[in-house]
Amino acid sequence: MRKHCFEPVVDAHTRVLVVGSLPGDASLSAAEYYAHPRNAFWPVMAALTASPDLAARPYAERLACLLAHGVGLWDVVGSARRSGSLDAALRDVEANDLAALCVRLPALVAVACNGAAAYARARRQLAQTIPCIALPSTSPAHARPFAEKLAAWQQGLAPLLG
Repeated sequence: MRKHCFEPVVDAHTRVLVVGSLPGDASLSAAEYYAHPRNAFWPVMAALTASPDLAARPYAERLACLLAHGVGLWDVVGSARRSGSLDAALRDVEANDLAALCVRLPALVAVACNGAAAYARARRQLAQTIPCIALPSTSPAHARPFAEKLAAWQQGLAPLLG
């Protein structure tokens, strides 16, 4: 079965575009970015935006909070075949046109990559056009302690957030 990403969540004030590879099954079922209950993305962003209740808010409010802090969301993979949710299982990949989206974002200063697969694909597409920041995956499949993930995300993104 072919799986498809969501539309980008961006506006004219997006300074940092966080890209993943392709939403996992829990996210696709919920039609929400980072919907798996053990994914650390929303708790990490709660810390970075000083919004402690972010993960508990309705999805639309979470997205609005990110946009208010200059953070957008998208994926490097537009569609692919994949059994399960692991990036290693991606097959028959059709990439999103990340470069075209970046050109349309006048305030964009960096693309932050949620995991190694997203980083590799984003760097190939963007080459030297915009800085790509490699961040550890927030996925529960990547068993790093939360504090370690948070520290890396804080170091990479805190200076860029509005």
